[in-house]
Amino acid sequence: MLILGLDTATPAVTVALHDGERPLAQLVTVDARRHAELLAPAISRVIADAGATRTDLTAIVAGVGPGPYTGLRVGLVTGRVLGAALGIPVYGLCSLDVIAADVEPPGTGFLVATDARRREVYWASYDAEGNREDGPAVNAPADVPRRGRPVAGEGARLYPSSLPGDIGPAYPAATTLCRMAAFALASGDSSRLLPPEPLYLRRPDAREPGAPKRVSQ
Repeated sequence: MLILGLDTATPAVTVALHDGERPLAQLVTVDARRHAELLAPAISRVIADAGATRTDLTAIVAGVGPGPYTGLRVGLVTGRVLGAALGIPVYGLCSLDVIAADVEPPGTGFLVATDARRREVYWASYDAEGNREDGPAVNAPADVPRRGRPVAGEGARLYPSSLPGDIGPAYPAATTLCRMAAFALASGDSSRLLPPEPLYLRRPDAREPGAPKRVSQ
């Protein structure tokens, strides 16, 4: 088993390679405006650092978001195209679940919130064991039903007055993405693996123009 994991649902472009038991290589770059430029070189670098080639890959897993339209699309299109070219399966995982999997158990339920721009956050709530209870959804920070629970993800750092109690991490880790997929595949429980389709939660900013308006004199 050799799994390539990648996530571009947040400002972090994160890529990792995993052999089913341990991570072999990882590269993380935080740059919200250069996902398209950074991802392909990062994939090549991680594969080379692990002493492997693309033909050694047996599966790809990508974070499906939720995330802003452009960055999220870069990761999922890249994963699907590479999987099709190599003839290997491509899976998806909710990026908020990946962050939740790296939270130190706080002994209570918690939230994960990431930047959705437009002064909003993507969020989901989890029980004390890290199982998702609600979401994902998108709301203004003040409208997220926090109920006093601590918050992981970049949203806690961007909006500390509305989402206090930062328990980290800020971004999803591709090594964790791979670990979750490897466990699901090895155990035969693939119920948490999703199709590699983007979870936008809202329409993109760019839209096709409507019909031109008539001009009367």
